[in-house]
Amino acid sequence: MGKVIVLANQKGGVGKTTTTVNLGAYIAEKGKKVLLIDFDPQGNLSSAAGLNKETAGIYEVMAGDKTTDEVIQKTPVENLYGISSNINLSGASVELISLENKESYLKDIIDGIRDNWDYIFIDSPPSLGILTLNGLVAADYIIIPMQCEYFALEGLSLLVHTVNNLRHGLNPSLKILGIVFTMYDSRIRSANEVVRDVTAYFSDRVFRTVIPRNVALSEAPSHGEPINIYRTNCQGAIGYKRLAEEVLQRV
Repeated sequence: MGKVIVLANQKGGVGKTTTTVNLGAYIAEKGKKVLLIDFDPQGNLSSAAGLNKETAGIYEVMAGDKTTDEVIQKTPVENLYGISSNINLSGASVELISLENKESYLKDIIDGIRDNWDYIFIDSPPSLGILTLNGLVAADYIIIPMQCEYFALEGLSLLVHTVNNLRHGLNPSLKILGIVFTMYDSRIRSANEVVRDVTAYFSDRVFRTVIPRNVALSEAPSHGEPINIYRTNCQGAIGYKRLAEEVLQRV
């Protein structure tokens, strides 16, 4: 049975999408069959993975208009596939509110296909709304990307509190796989302080690998390529390759 991992953080701009696509790419590179699900109406993961956002995607599956097999697309990386998102998904948060089992729509979809994959990664929106909640309910594990700055600390405690609540209700099996620091610059004093404080508090929940601030990582999405294709030897690529190895060890 495939492992389902959601990447979530209600704060935007923390490297969540970058981490999702590049983790998936490096794990696929190791011969694992990987599916990326873009569950953010902005569709940034779709762009970064080279998916066509003009075709049907995850919203159309939720609406019952398409099956998952009809919307899965190949990416430029061998063994890496994706389901795109489009602006229609933004309406789903309103449509789901009045429905029964509104937190479990994505889980129902994934449960029907998870045996076909080694890993399924979900990229969630930068919020703790109904779409992110669907991702958390569907997942076995959560990875929390966190930018190395003070304000990121405030959101982290709220997210961990939400995960703990879910473990006592909608998803008892949900585990925090780890917190990963992104956009790290060792020259910035506050960045070092955040890494030190979070590591001291969360201990073994923090990944050893820290993703550095890297120009190539910000350029790659505009080319529709994960970093292992766009620029294999840059520091960002080396970081995500190491992080993928850590994820595989933990899972």
